[in-house]
Amino acid sequence: MQWNCRLPGIAARAGILVWVLILAGCTAWTPEPEPEQAAIETAPSAPPAAESKPEIVPEAEPEPAIKPPTPPLAPPIAIVLTSSQPAYLDVASELAGHFENHTVYDLSQESLPPVAVLRSINDSDSMAVVAIGLRAAKSAVSMSESPVVFGQVFNYQQHELLSANSRGVAAVAPMDAQLAAWKQISPDLTRIGIIIGEGHDDLLQAAQLAAQKHGVELDVRVAHSDQETLYLFRRMLVNIDGFWLLPDNRVLSTRVLTEMLAESRRHNVAVAVPNEAMLQIGAAVAISTVAADIAKGIAGVLRRIQAGELDQVPPITELTEVRVTVNE
Repeated sequence: MQWNCRLPGIAARAGILVWVLILAGCTAWTPEPEPEQAAIETAPSAPPAAESKPEIVPEAEPEPAIKPPTPPLAPPIAIVLTSSQPAYLDVASELAGHFENHTVYDLSQESLPPVAVLRSINDSDSMAVVAIGLRAAKSAVSMSESPVVFGQVFNYQQHELLSANSRGVAAVAPMDAQLAAWKQISPDLTRIGIIIGEGHDDLLQAAQLAAQKHGVELDVRVAHSDQETLYLFRRMLVNIDGFWLLPDNRVLSTRVLTEMLAESRRHNVAVAVPNEAMLQIGAAVAISTVAADIAKGIAGVLRRIQAGELDQVPPITELTEVRVTVNE
């Protein structure tokens, strides 16, 4: 079962000018003696003198007020992918629809090392660089001479990816929308656990606000390794009925994740994950981002860069949609 949730937006419609032409005149018909021919006279036969009438001149037509269209993203854009995995390729595919001129670079190709890619981009006329994934973002932020917009990077703080010349798009779907979707599927959820690494205070604050709104209590722990995550998870299992897994690879590993999902099944604790692929190893529900939504956020930032408004763009642009898939 899968659906998308979209937060409401506001759209503006252009006004329409109505053009009015004023046409006026006065004529009279007077039949001639011969019925088969008729002529239009300019004055009646009585009184003999023609009646003077004011001349009516059509009003001048106003110049139409045309609202300038949203400028297209015509300048060249460089799209740099960490690898060709579907999560990155899907975003790149959606991004292509927003640009008239773009070039895609895949850093997983041995023939394209990051230094060579960024040197080539710097020598081109690219307006900006879009970096998808951590490796692409680190390379672009450190070497690009053009503004950088990165996406699909969860731990951007640790790698110092935000600068005067770079902005990011959130790596996770909105916390409120995630919890709203999960509560719709499992309305009896009352206490949810979260384990995450350091440096995500804003994200946890958003999660707490969402929990208060939806009547859920959060049990939040901060870990420093994958083994500590497993230890904390086993301790909180007896007190929670749901676990909210966030994609912090600093405190997760494949081995630990597999053990956590096995433990959750034994204790009948539902686990919400950020990736649909995890449903195959026992997660209850996947609440993930939408590639088109990520591309839309990136394109919005690029439009402001094109307008010379980079300094007015927030450090991280939030997403607006979630994709929900339930493990049947």
